[in-house]
Amino acid sequence: MAEAIQGAGEARAAKRDAPSLWTKLAYGYGAAAYGVKDNGFSYFLLLFYSQVIGLDARLVGLAITTALVLDAISDPVVGYWSDNLRSKWGRRHPFMYASALPVAASYFLIWSPPEGWSQAALFWYLLALAVLIRTFITFYETPSTALIPELSSNYDERSALSSFRLFFAWTVGNAMTVITFLVIFPMFVTETIPNGQFNRDSYEVYGTVAAVLIVTAILISALGTHARVAHLRPPPPKRRITLGLVFKEMFETLANRSFIALFGAAMFGAVAAGLSAALAFYVLTYFWGFDSNQTGLITMGVFLSAIIGTVMAPIVTKTIGKKRGAIIVGLIAFVGSPLPIALKLFGLLPDDPTFIFWFVFIAGTLDVGLIICFQTLFVSMVADLVEQAEVKTGRRSEGVFFAAVTFIRKMVQGVGVMAAGVVLALAEFPAGAAPSQVSDETLWRLGAYYVPSILVLWMAMMAIISTYKLDRKGHEENLRALAARDAG
Repeated sequence: MAEAIQGAGEARAAKRDAPSLWTKLAYGYGAAAYGVKDNGFSYFLLLFYSQVIGLDARLVGLAITTALVLDAISDPVVGYWSDNLRSKWGRRHPFMYASALPVAASYFLIWSPPEGWSQAALFWYLLALAVLIRTFITFYETPSTALIPELSSNYDERSALSSFRLFFAWTVGNAMTVITFLVIFPMFVTETIPNGQFNRDSYEVYGTVAAVLIVTAILISALGTHARVAHLRPPPPKRRITLGLVFKEMFETLANRSFIALFGAAMFGAVAAGLSAALAFYVLTYFWGFDSNQTGLITMGVFLSAIIGTVMAPIVTKTIGKKRGAIIVGLIAFVGSPLPIALKLFGLLPDDPTFIFWFVFIAGTLDVGLIICFQTLFVSMVADLVEQAEVKTGRRSEGVFFAAVTFIRKMVQGVGVMAAGVVLALAEFPAGAAPSQVSDETLWRLGAYYVPSILVLWMAMMAIISTYKLDRKGHEENLRALAARDAG
């Protein structure tokens, strides 16, 4: 009898750990929704409302920052809720289905603000929709990411699932940006508006296309993984949940040395990412002197980067493990990221614009590929903590783990933008200057302050992540302990 029970348990585990290629593709494609939203907020939202709609840029920044903080607070709420939801569709899928239309509708509306409204009315319109979009996407993204450890408990398979997610997030998000610049904006060039980027009608088309992509991605992912609901983990036993119990269980779950390492690493990584993103335009346009076509080609290189990262991550997991792989790949990526700038500062690059462009293009494409590989390994490392916490607490808390990581990222991302302002101030960078108006001394100071700043942040992240303890052997021991508990 015991052997039969064990055999049945192993069969269930094997089935749970073998998602089909279609399931992986459908699941991964769901991340395209977040990629489209994130690129839109990063590249277009500030310019659209400040330069096209005419809302004071300070009010735009205040609305975006406020929405980000409120969204961060919603992460742990949604994470805990999705860990404990009881429904015939499992713990995660009700959230995924429910978020699809609200995310798409609110995303369309934010790019179609009413005409003739006052500054105050436009501010509240932007703030309300930014909060709604971020909250609705959290209702999808947190439960969806939490599916990784549920779809498979296999150490290697989790990296594969993570790689599919990041591939589609980067590829589709970047594709929407490229299509907007190369197709949508040129459609709205007029005699009075020579650049379609400043025609409000172009953003309504952008919002429509993006909303369709978002709702399609969410539904494909939810429907494509729905057949797995029967094999996913059940919710904990029904009990009376109080606010005190919520905080107690979240503390018990997150009081884990390896999670604290990832939590701290995510904090420094978010600051570094904010600094890098805020200064990306300055580095490409001013420091390197690239024109819009060259910048567009560099953006296109992200498609190759996504392939590199997607292929690398599962191979690295199988050969050297997630922690060692993350440290090695991370060190190469994060030291290599500012390396071209450092070489130019020390006069080690030839004074040939064509060579410099292709050097930066190739180095940047490879570096982003390594960063995507690192991100994949990081997500998979978070997934492996689920069983370790379950051994200790007896509860499955996938949502809490992933929500805590995204929470800290959102809370400190603005610090990176503030750091970018400090770098520009130290470099004495002139406001509103054309590239030809910025002196070589100013550009040298920009690079000289940027390189050590970003390196200190990246290396602090790598130092903290090195204290992560869970490896393949430890993960398999946790699985055996849980199997023995289930059998007992």
